[in-house]
This record gives sequence, structure tokens and C-alpha cells, in this order.
Amino acid sequence: MPSLSSSLKLGDLCILRLSALGDVCNLVPAVRALQKQQPEINITWVIGRAEYNLLAGLEGVDFFIYDKKTGLKGMWALRQEIMAKRKGKPFDILLHMQAALRASILSRFIPAKHRIGFDAARAKDNQSWFVNEQIPANPNARVGQGFMDFAHYLGVVKTEPEWKIPVPEADQTTAKQLVVGLEKYLVISPCSSFRKRNWRNWEDFAGWAEVIDYAQQTYGLTTVLVGGQTELEKNATAQIIKHSQSKILDLMGKTNLKTLLAVIDGAELVIAPDSGPIHMAAARGKPALGLYATSNPARTGPWFDDYVVNRYPEAVAKYLKQSLATVAWGKRVRSPDAMSLITAQDIIEKLDLIAANKGLENP
Repeated sequence: MPSLSSSLKLGDLCILRLSALGDVCNLVPAVRALQKQQPEINITWVIGRAEYNLLAGLEGVDFFIYDKKTGLKGMWALRQEIMAKRKGKPFDILLHMQAALRASILSRFIPAKHRIGFDAARAKDNQSWFVNEQIPANPNARVGQGFMDFAHYLGVVKTEPEWKIPVPEADQTTAKQLVVGLEKYLVISPCSSFRKRNWRNWEDFAGWAEVIDYAQQTYGLTTVLVGGQTELEKNATAQIIKHSQSKILDLMGKTNLKTLLAVIDGAELVIAPDSGPIHMAAARGKPALGLYATSNPARTGPWFDDYVVNRYPEAVAKYLKQSLATVAWGKRVRSPDAMSLITAQDIIEKLDLIAANKGLENP
């Protein structure tokens, strides 16, 4: 399939990617690559509200927010907003980067000449019905690379990923106030967002405490717990603190996404399951110690996955009765017990590797 490098010179394109936090983080390098290739390009991004709160102020990007709770009425309102701001002018290019039925329906409310979607293998929920062009296939690509494939299709040469997600000074100040007095710390986000039959949390609270105590005793690292205020997160926080012998700073529900980025900026590393914070860590250049068993980190892991704990092969063998060689790419292990394959020692070994590479010394 030929490149659309000539269309890129039109310089006016819209990205459609509503969610989730980790995915939009992984998409930013494609935006930066496009901007680097053609600095005068005009980029619009149709995005979800929470995701916008993370990326607000991204240089050179004009955002339109769509709230999925508003349904078709919200889609029509979004179209009216876009048409009014653009005085009826369609986009040269729409990059349909979310293979989900809701997003595909929304895409028809966005006026565009070229509608580009994923290749057949990645065009889930019949996305191919809603586009008139598809990027070339790239089997076994990670999520971030899948987004970069759109930029390559538009003529961008291969480049190292860049993020540069802005953090307002007020959020930087708030973050410094929250962690004041901590000389060295690590960030733990123990809970991912709830998705039906998608078990990603490591619920070994005694294991979490073992890791926390080891980090404190061995490297003088204080643990900072981050996340929201759901009952799941409140319970996890209480259980982790109950089992640990170390000082823990509980910031659950006390940061917005920009402040969380600033907190991560000051950390030595981040530990989390497959969730937004692990990708935010990669975006801030911090070691991302991701915990994976129900999904393949080669596909959904952080952009730099040198430090992930990967029990996915064992989970595939135990719960799917298959091997990595035979299981479909991207297949999730739908078992609530799969994450229990991860042990505290698995995490400690990766922590030691990070410490060795970063030159962290014993207190």
C-alpha cells in the first residue's frame, strides 16, 4: 500500500482516539513525529474528558472533547462544534486510531476527505466499514507502535519516541508540597481501572508490603501510593499499609493527572499493573516496573519494557492450555487467578536491576 506523504503536505489532520490513559500516552510519540516531520502541520485530536485532562496543553494540538455518556446527541453536538470552528471545512485526513464501535460511529460525524484506519488484523469491531484507507499490516506490534504506523503511512521516517507532555507550574508546586521531606521515593499505583473480565491487579497485599519494606530497607526508598478513591483502591491501600512495616505516603485521590505526572517526575521508579501510570512513567523517562500476567507486555506494556515482570507465558500455558507460539496475538487471559502467578521476589529482582542501572545506593 503506498504512503500518503503527498497528502501529509496538506497539513490539516484530525486524530480520533478517545481512551484510555495509557493508550493516549502511547499515541503522543506519533503526534510528535508528525510535528517533527512537518512543523507547520495542524493537528486536531478528538479525545475523552479524562484523557484530555492528562494531555491538556500539548503543544501544537487543538483538542475537542467527547463524553461517551452523551451518546449520539453528543456526537452531533461535537460535529456542530467542529464545523463552526472550522467554518464548514473538512479535515484533509482523519486518523481513526480507536478500533471500537462507538468511536467508529463517532468518526462519521467528523468531516474528512481521507479516513484512515487500522489494517484488517487490527481493525476490530468492523472498523474497516468506517474508513476508506487502511495502514499496512504490522503483525505482533505493540500498541504504541501501532499508533506510530499511522505516522509512517503518512511519510514520517522512523524516529525515537518523544512525549513532552506539559505540566503547569501550579501542579509542579503542588507535587513538591505533597512529597516534601522525602529524599528518595518510588511510586506505586496498585490498581488499574475496572474492566469486565479483565483482571490486571496484583492483589497480594502482603506481597506489596514485602516489596515496599525491601525498597525502604535496601535502598532507602519511601513508597508513595497513588490512584483514585474507588472502594477497590481504598481497600487495597488499607491492606497494603496494614501489612507493611515501613513509612508510606498515601496520595490516593489527592492528585489530578497533571500533579501525578509531576510526582512521577520526582520518583526513582514506578510500579504498577497494566494501567495508565505505568505508561505515564515511560512518558516521563522513569523506569516502569509493570506487572503483567493477563496481557502480553510485548503488546500492551510500556514503551520501554526492560523492567516488566512478565508471567504472561505461564498464564497462557496454565489457563489457556496454549503456548506463546500458538496463542493469538493480543489474546488476554480471562482468569481472576492469573495475576497470582507474580511473586514479590519477581518484583524485587526487577527493583534490584533498576537500582543497579540507576546507581541507587544503600542508605
